[in-house]
Amino acid sequence: MKVHRLISIIMILLDKERISAQKLADKFEVSKRTIYRDVDTINMAGIPVRSTSGVGGGFEIMPKYKLDKKVFSTSDISTILIGLSGLSNMIKGDELINALTKIKSFIPDEKVKDIEVKTNQICIDLSPWMGNRDLQTYLTIIQKALEERKLLTFEYLDSKGNKTERTVEPYQLVFKGSHWYWQGYCLKRNDFRLFKLSRISNLQTQEQFFVPREYQKPQLEFTDILTTLQTKIKLRIHKSVMDKVLDCCTYENFSPDGEEHYIVEFPFLEREYYYNFLLSFGNKCECLEPLHIRLEMKRRIEEIASIYKS
Repeated sequence: MKVHRLISIIMILLDKERISAQKLADKFEVSKRTIYRDVDTINMAGIPVRSTSGVGGGFEIMPKYKLDKKVFSTSDISTILIGLSGLSNMIKGDELINALTKIKSFIPDEKVKDIEVKTNQICIDLSPWMGNRDLQTYLTIIQKALEERKLLTFEYLDSKGNKTERTVEPYQLVFKGSHWYWQGYCLKRNDFRLFKLSRISNLQTQEQFFVPREYQKPQLEFTDILTTLQTKIKLRIHKSVMDKVLDCCTYENFSPDGEEHYIVEFPFLEREYYYNFLLSFGNKCECLEPLHIRLEMKRRIEEIASIYKS
């Protein structure tokens, strides 16, 4: 992207005394002619870049020119660093490292300590406590395929346990509800699909390029739809599972029931995921009403118990 390259060149020139056109061309994998055009653009933007020829020659910013580092406030820089640091825990690459370095170069000496304190007040770590160790590798593969516009192939396990082989054009990485997803155009389904990374295996980049299609970003907000479909059910839960139930509803939905239990008005959808969610609490959760959901919970519990009879 040209804008990204221009900003990077400016930061390099501010950081170095002098650098040759060839080194810049090699770094950004473009021609020397492109670098010369970029330098002209930077000059027209009001940043004075001069060139010197001969051995040791190259581009440099006029010695007396200084970029005002006060363009960002302490809060601005702290917020950017917190966000980038969170991403760098999961997505590795030179671009994020370079971005962190560039942002840090805007910090005036007298504000370094203050910004360090503010940045350390919030930690965003998107890496899982445990589980799929391929996740970080897959994120890097998808990110590179997005940049290079290359097809991806993989095996995908759907919510019903069916495995299919897919070939997909990648379009967007998505982090939603503590899980990573990515949107792509599936050549098997001839449509856009949102894939959950934890259900992917044997992810590989193909040499084949694709021409990007026009597409809409995936719908990630379902609050209005869910509100229409949800029904309130009454649960009796033990206090030991309260924190997990609070992930799905607010404290206003809880009322004490003795010293150890709570009665909860719980938003519920009659879907496999929700039944499994309640069953995951074992004997710490009882569905009191409505009757048909209570009976369905009983049926599922008896089905589980039958597996252990022999």
